Amino acid sequence: MELVVARIGKAHGLRGEVALDVRTDVPEERFAVGAVLTTVPAERGPLTVTATRVHQGRWLVAFAGSTDRSTAEALRGVELVVETADSEEDDAWYPHELAGLRAELVDGTVVGEVVGLEHLPAHDALVVRETGGQRTLVPFVHAIVPVVDVGGGRVQLTPPGGLLARDAEAVVVDRPEGED
Repeated sequence: MELVVARIGKAHGLRGEVALDVRTDVPEERFAVGAVLTTVPAERGPLTVTATRVHQGRWLVAFAGSTDRSTAEALRGVELVVETADSEEDDAWYPHELAGLRAELVDGTVVGEVVGLEHLPAHDALVVRETGGQRTLVPFVHAIVPVVDVGGGRVQLTPPGGLLARDAEAVVVDRPEGED
């Protein structure tokens, strides 16, 4: 199975380096000098890492054949993927393992289906298509998603009031007197 380990961001400097939006826990292994990475779209690769460094908390990488800012900028948006097996950790899941899981409340009420995973700055968020068709981002934190049961085909949610679109009808907005 292919796993996205990074998305190439903007060019850095004039010598072909690019910033990476890293999506792996082991960037030092994935982006080691000499590593050959498959790309999406496939016609942009494969890419061979020739140099890596961390600058102000961001991974900067140079690839063979990318020697100036123009060639580096042309790589922007390309995803770097590796072939891997499913996760064996108890509390780690790949996006493909989550997609298709039934999203339900603690009482078993089905609220929708997980259709993806968004990598946001603070934390990841499950993308849930609610039964009414609405797309809702659910923070993928233990307090809101206490159970992920891939084998059972479900995630259990304990959302705060108003998080789900289905709760919108029950939201009461207080308005000062005289305002309509």
